[in-house]
Parts: sequence; C-alpha cells; structure tokens
Amino acid sequence: MSLTAFVTGATGFVGSRLASELFSQGWEVHVLARPSSSLKDLGEAPVVVHYGDVADAAGIGKALPAGADAVFHVAASTNLWSRKNADQTRVNVAGTRNMLDAAIAAGARRFVHTSSFVTWGFQDTLITEESPRTGAFDWINYVRTKHESEQLVLDAARSGRIDAVVLNPGNVLGPGDRRNWSRLFRMIRLGKLPGAPPGGGNFCDVGEVARAHIQAWHHGGSAQRYLLGGEFASYLDVIRLAGSILESRVPSGPTPAWLLTAGARLASALAVLTGKEPDITPEAAAVVTHTIRCDSSKAERELGYRSVPLEEMVRETINWMEGEGLL
Repeated sequence: MSLTAFVTGATGFVGSRLASELFSQGWEVHVLARPSSSLKDLGEAPVVVHYGDVADAAGIGKALPAGADAVFHVAASTNLWSRKNADQTRVNVAGTRNMLDAAIAAGARRFVHTSSFVTWGFQDTLITEESPRTGAFDWINYVRTKHESEQLVLDAARSGRIDAVVLNPGNVLGPGDRRNWSRLFRMIRLGKLPGAPPGGGNFCDVGEVARAHIQAWHHGGSAQRYLLGGEFASYLDVIRLAGSILESRVPSGPTPAWLLTAGARLASALAVLTGKEPDITPEAAAVVTHTIRCDSSKAERELGYRSVPLEEMVRETINWMEGEGLL
C-alpha cells in the first residue's frame, strides 16, 4: 500500500520537483494548486490536483485526504515589495496556520514545512540550527513572515498537536527555476545585467532539497529544523560563472551596497507614481547586499543530505532554460 502525500506549492520550483520525486518513490501524491497555475512542471506524474488556496481554510479542509501520511507545506510568497506585504502575510502566516489546522483535523501523520535560512536574519557568523536569531531585518516582510510561519509549525509540534519538521534551504538552483536565479541568468545572456550585488550565500540543488524533504518525513526529528546549504559563493562568483557558461560579458566587480540601496529607494519612489513593481526594491537590495553562511552538517548526518558543486548546478539550470526557450 502506497503512502499518501499532500503538497502545497506544487506548481512552483521546489514543490513541483518534490511532487515528482514523491511519485517516483511510489507515493500517492495530492497537490493543492490555484486555478490559474500551470501544471507544466509537474511533468507526467499522475498527481491528484485539488484547486484552491492556502488562505481558504474551508477549501483546504475539504481537499486534504483524511489520514494523509505526509503534508508537505511548500507554498509561500517570496515577495520583496512592500506594496504586496498584506497578501504575503496572508499566504505565509495565515496560510500556514490554515494548513496546520487542516492537517491536525485530518489526522495527518507528519507535517514537513519549507522555510528558509533567512529566518535567522543576516549575521556575520556561520549559522547552525542552534544559532540565535537576529531581528535586525524584520522590517523585511518576507523575513518576518517566514519566521512567524516557521514558529507556528514548531509551536504546534512542541505542544504535541502534530508531528512536524522544518527545513531551511539556502539559495536553490536547478531545472524548473522560472523566477529566481533564472531571471539573473536571462539578464546576463541578454547583456542587461546592470551590476553585481556584493552579498553571497550558500547554494543548494533543487533535487537534493526535494529528496531532503522526503528524508525529513522518514528520519527528521520532531520539532527540529534542518539547514540545507551547500557550496558558499559570492553573488559575483555566481554571475561570473554564469557569464562564462553563457559566453556573455558580466561586471568585473560588485556594485557598492550604498549605490544599490540608493537606486532601490529611487525605483520604489517612482513605483508609487507608476504602480509598476520596481526591478529592485529596498528589501531586495538589503537581501543581496548581505551574506548568509550556514552549516548543513545536521542535515547531512541525519537526512543524508548532499551538497552539489556550484558549477554543476548553474550549468544544469542554464541548460534547462535553453531547452525551455527561456534564454
């Protein structure tokens, strides 16, 4: 008898890869998708699709199979524009609360929550699961809401309401990326990259992240967090690597943080008049001008998590983009 999984965010980058990986391992896969979402990246996997929204508590309750073995809550808003903060809070915080309530009511065996390594804030030291959190960047709604949603899951697990695990990926690369690093690679190919941000972070492979989710269901500790990092690189290093693969010219050095920040403030001011989302916001500037380093030893030890060389991940992402006509 196969195991049953319910996946939110299954039409997105990580969620679609997770749904496909679950199916390949013999799971019966149910996914929650908005009616407007494309199911293209789910490939040929015969998943059971439930149309709805994480903000609709009643709809989720009807969609989630009773006694599901696993609920993988991947859906989230990664918005970095303040004008969309209210919707982001609705998705990230209220949506997570709704999913927890529905999973508990349905008697789900385990809840696996996808968070981010940004929930520790931006720090100058190597982050582990035991590192103290800094609230220095809680003015960024994305950082704040990801932290709040993660705490909802941990509190539910610690109180015994549900068995739950939290995963905290770093910068995710790989096939299926249509909105994140793929946007940067497309700008490099078109010669439209205005500069290189001075920050950096750990990079992880989408396939390894998906497999870590399933391993977390099998082997993760209840109410535990697992950082999923990988090779550390500055953003300039990634840009240079992509430029080499794409045979495109890239900036020779990083753009000063003050200049990026000033440009972001100007762009946001203009957006008030145009109503169009700016190419870079003060929140986005803060994210890309800082560095986050994390240690994945716990995930490697307990989940069998594996880091992938940066060049391999960048090359696979670009090759997939070329095949999809995204370059």
